[in-house]
Amino acid sequence: MSTRIALLRSVNVLGKNMIKMPELSMAFEKAGFRNVRTYIQSGNVIFESGEASCELLAGKITELITRKFGLTIHAVVITPEELANIVALNPFVKKPGIDLSKQHVTFLDGDIDQEKAEMLLAYSYPPDEIIIGTRVVYVHCPDGYGRTKFHNNFIEKKLSVNATSRNWNTCLKLLEMCV
Repeated sequence: MSTRIALLRSVNVLGKNMIKMPELSMAFEKAGFRNVRTYIQSGNVIFESGEASCELLAGKITELITRKFGLTIHAVVITPEELANIVALNPFVKKPGIDLSKQHVTFLDGDIDQEKAEMLLAYSYPPDEIIIGTRVVYVHCPDGYGRTKFHNNFIEKKLSVNATSRNWNTCLKLLEMCV
C-alpha cells in the first residue's frame, strides 16, 4: 500500500458540490482505500492504495464520487513525493518580497503541452504572476485568489487539462500529514 493525495476540484465552494468530509472518508474506505484522512472542507484526501497509477486512481475516485454523491468532480491524484518536489521547487519562495500567504499552486491532471504553456505565459495580469512547473502552475496573486484572472477555469481552458488549486498553507499541511 502506498500513500496518495487526492485533490478534488470545486468541492464545497460557494455552496456548490457539497460533500461532507466524514461521508467522503467513508466512501473512500468502502471503495477499499485505507488510512483515509481529510483536510479541511475543500476536498483534500490522503489515503493508502495498492494501485500504483495516480491516473487510474483519479478516474476511480471521479467515478466513486459520481456514483455516491451524484456529482461530477474531477480529481488530481499525486504522491507525497510529488508534493514534496512541488513544494521544494516553488520558485516564488526564493523571490524577495513575496508574501507566501498569497501563493497558490494549481495542480493539473495531465502533462503540459509546451506550445500551450508558452501561450499561457504570454498573458500578463499584474500584479499577478504565474510560473509553470511540472504538472503545476504556481500562481502568486497579491490581491487575493478571488481577484486573479489566473484561476482554475482560465488555466484549464488555456492548457486543455483539468485543474484544482490549493493555497500554499494547504500544500504544506498536506505534505506534513503524509509524514
